[in-house]
Amino acid sequence: MENYHPFKSQDAKEAYLKLYDDTAKLWPLPSEVKMIDTSYGKTFVRISGPADVPPLVLLHGMGSNSLMWLRNIESLSEDYRTYAIDDIYGNGRSIYTKTIKDSNDFVNWLDELFDVLELGNNINLMGMSYGGWQAGLYALRFPDRLNKVALLAPAATVLPVSSAFGIRAIFSMLPVRYFTKRLMYWVMEDAVKKDEEAMSELVDAMFLASKSFKTRRPPEPTVFDDDEWKSIGVPMLYVVGENEKIYSAEKAVRHLNTVAPQIKTEIIHNAGHDLASVQAEMVNKKVLEFLKQP
Repeated sequence: MENYHPFKSQDAKEAYLKLYDDTAKLWPLPSEVKMIDTSYGKTFVRISGPADVPPLVLLHGMGSNSLMWLRNIESLSEDYRTYAIDDIYGNGRSIYTKTIKDSNDFVNWLDELFDVLELGNNINLMGMSYGGWQAGLYALRFPDRLNKVALLAPAATVLPVSSAFGIRAIFSMLPVRYFTKRLMYWVMEDAVKKDEEAMSELVDAMFLASKSFKTRRPPEPTVFDDDEWKSIGVPMLYVVGENEKIYSAEKAVRHLNTVAPQIKTEIIHNAGHDLASVQAEMVNKKVLEFLKQP
């Protein structure tokens, strides 16, 4: 395997990791980084917070990496030992050595990772978008290992993604910055209104990633059926922005309230798929209130 894997070339690796490391300097509190060996490859983990408090594992969205939690991590790490993970197939420092063929591979990878990190069976797990789908999958397979789960606008999971999102996502795979910007500015409209310069920088970062990494074909996120939702016994929070574009926030909440009333639901105002950043303070507040409830 080439020494630049999973990047397309050594130059691509150096260019992307320079941007990654420059962004990591903005991490607002001390952290420890580890590269964890699993049967699927090496997983990069950034650990923050006190050592003697409960664990909170953070799973980012597709096309992103653990640094997406920059605006959340300080608050989340006050009373929790946070583990911000670079997905084994994500745009970060993790290095896959085995193909992720289906959702079971993701769940097995996470379970191995939690074993090596010695997180035990009282794990708090939070995922955003694609990471929310992964967190939900893990809750279905290994509920006994979890304390609580928070899903932030999970991809599919509750409802099928909209055709409008699907079409834009397909075009964004083309090596043209315009299509990356078109998708991001649409799906994160509230963030554009709040700080267009920051959004333009995010588009640049995502476009650089698309040019730098080898093509990977991660499993498509799935919608859980009613029986799966009803079976979830782990305390779970579902949070979505009112302006969510991947599906209707109102329909998603209504569906969960009908088929799985045991799941707590929250709609965040003035936010869409960008809720974790554009309304970071409110998201942090809702998640921490949920985690601290007896």
